[in-house]
Amino acid sequence: MGQMSFLPEIDRKRTQEAVEGIFERYRMYKFLTFEEREASITASPTERFHGPTNVTSDQTANIAIYNVDTPAKQKSFCERIERVVKRMPRMERFLIEERYMTTEHDYITDQHVYNHVFQPPISEGKYSKIRWRAFYKLACDLNLLVEKEKASD
Repeated sequence: MGQMSFLPEIDRKRTQEAVEGIFERYRMYKFLTFEEREASITASPTERFHGPTNVTSDQTANIAIYNVDTPAKQKSFCERIERVVKRMPRMERFLIEERYMTTEHDYITDQHVYNHVFQPPISEGKYSKIRWRAFYKLACDLNLLVEKEKASD
């Protein structure tokens, strides 16, 4: 008889996809410029039908709020990811920073990192273990762990 575990079994593939999605968002926020919205000052030639009279709309205020809040949320998100990564052990932090938190992400492969970035180079198996530990910690910290679906009886 096998040992009973009360901890849920983690779906590694879906958890890894969730963490990689977070890094995709991180890079987008960190390295792409934010486009501010501007108020439209030209009259619209389309006919507008009257809506509810108890609702006020202030286009300029809405745009100003968006232009201030969105970059603040993006900055806060990036800082949170960076704080989580900074708390990791050196090897995990190094792997994550070199592989996922760089502008060169699209041009760097896992193989390049374990063969050329790590000095001395490490094996693919060791790289996979370090990456999974780092992803697991990130997933726990960011509430991204995906549990395996239980087989229905």
